[in-house]
Amino acid sequence: MPSLKDLRNRIASVKATQKITKAMQMVAAAKLRRAQSAAEAARPYAERMGSVLANLASRLTTTEGAPRLLIGTGKDDVHLLLVCTGERGLCGAFNSAIVRMARERALALKAQGKTVKFFCVGKKGYEALRRQFEKDIVDYVELRSVRQLGFDHAEAIAKKLLRLFNEGGFDVATLYYSHFRSVIAQVPTAQQLIPAQVGEGAGAAGAEAVYDYEPGEEEILEALLPRNIAVQIFRALLENNASFYGAQMSAMDNATRNAGEMIRKQTLKYNRTRQAMITKELIEIISGAEAL
Repeated sequence: MPSLKDLRNRIASVKATQKITKAMQMVAAAKLRRAQSAAEAARPYAERMGSVLANLASRLTTTEGAPRLLIGTGKDDVHLLLVCTGERGLCGAFNSAIVRMARERALALKAQGKTVKFFCVGKKGYEALRRQFEKDIVDYVELRSVRQLGFDHAEAIAKKLLRLFNEGGFDVATLYYSHFRSVIAQVPTAQQLIPAQVGEGAGAAGAEAVYDYEPGEEEILEALLPRNIAVQIFRALLENNASFYGAQMSAMDNATRNAGEMIRKQTLKYNRTRQAMITKELIEIISGAEAL
């Protein structure tokens, strides 16, 4: 049975932890608003970019001369999984959900005889995937020292991705990130980047209006497709940032509540133990007085 001193130390330790989790919750809540605004502001641009590409792709009468980023290499033997996660933990299942989706996809592709490669963005995803797929990781980008995400960070990642593609490093590239829906809901999402998937929006975009493009569609696609990859990666990074703070806020709120419940139980145990010791001392005093 623990002594009163041990119980006091335990209560003090849990109270200190509760202060830390409460502070982290407040910091995450303060940063969440800005991150959420940035993620929501990036969505219309990314969606409109997809609509423009869909419209352009629908105008192509033949795949001859079309950009390789649109039609691909004609094979799907080598898959590159671009996995974007957080740089820190203490955020519930945010990182593990993204890694789990990428891992399941990688194992399914390997079961089909495909070659799988990983491009990791974020420390936590890299550490989790390295345990099982260390030899398959071809690149790793850490954004821990970045105070504010900018388009230049996404553009640098896109350039590395395009260089690998032009060198024949892969046939299909898929982006994995967490879509921010609300503070308590972050949805792991997979989006194919190369070859670009524009088939779903082609009909809708073409039905709105008919455009004449100058220069031709092939030249415009050649310029827009690389930028679209950077735009989609930038959107994913912003969505991840908002999802991280939302998940961390929820996780720290739960931790603060659990710490409060633990403090209540330990305080009750401390009071009962103290009362038992006082009762025991009184019985000993009364017994000694009666013996005299």
